[in-house]
Amino acid sequence: MNRRVVIGLLLGVIGVTLFGGTLPATRYAVAYVDPNAFTFARAALAGLAAGVILLVRGSVPPWRRGVPVRDFLIVCGCLMVGFPLLMANGSVTVPASHAGVVLGILPLATTFAATLIAGERPSLAFVAISALGCALVAAFALRNGGAGDFGAGDLMLAAAGIICAIGYAVSGRLTRQVKGWEVICWALVFGLPLSLPATLLFHPADLSALPSGVWVALAYVALVSQLGAFFFWNVGLAMGGIARVGQLQLLQTFLIVVLSWPINGEPPDAETYAFMLAVMVVVALGQGTKVRMAQPAR
Repeated sequence: MNRRVVIGLLLGVIGVTLFGGTLPATRYAVAYVDPNAFTFARAALAGLAAGVILLVRGSVPPWRRGVPVRDFLIVCGCLMVGFPLLMANGSVTVPASHAGVVLGILPLATTFAATLIAGERPSLAFVAISALGCALVAAFALRNGGAGDFGAGDLMLAAAGIICAIGYAVSGRLTRQVKGWEVICWALVFGLPLSLPATLLFHPADLSALPSGVWVALAYVALVSQLGAFFFWNVGLAMGGIARVGQLQLLQTFLIVVLSWPINGEPPDAETYAFMLAVMVVVALGQGTKVRMAQPAR
């Protein structure tokens, strides 16, 4: 494995770690505020911050560089609207253990999306190991209550995983032409005409009644999950490959479980750490298999 891929994987680990706080923070916030309001508020706040960054850095608009705006709109629709909206609404009706439904399929869905959308060619061994990792995550979710009362919330989380995988693949493809931080910033800015009016439409009548924790959760999912984490994640996808780096998402379920202890009052047990170790072994095995990456654009 060359140095570029290794750096990409390390950046992917940082991104996954930062993403890990998204679901616990969202689950906390939607107990006090409408999921739609929370989703659009996080996109609007992140979009405003992204606009400031683009102005300060003097970023040239993508259409002036011959990069299709359509792809940025797809990233916006998938990662700024579709995924967070479905996740927020889904997390209202299901316990934290059901996060395995979305995270269990996300790495494998990302592998297929990387093949269909970004032109990568993972080996059969890589796909098989990814499927094994997804099965371990699903088994963990089922043993911890994820099978109970399977319903609309689980379907929302499953759909969120598929939509997120598409967003990752398109985002990774864009990083071959545009810097990773610019991809997420422009996508967020393109989403402002939707996110700002929607925030005003869905906002709670009495903002002063919200506990301070909701504002902390909003700041985290907007400035870290929706913006800052993608600075590392997008570069990781570009350097390490979408399928290979996407496999690191297998670790995210366990990060969520660990973070759910201080945030949602759900302490992990020894079984959780055993499953986490097994998944880490699977990820390590997967990184040793072949994935043919598409050549970056000149």
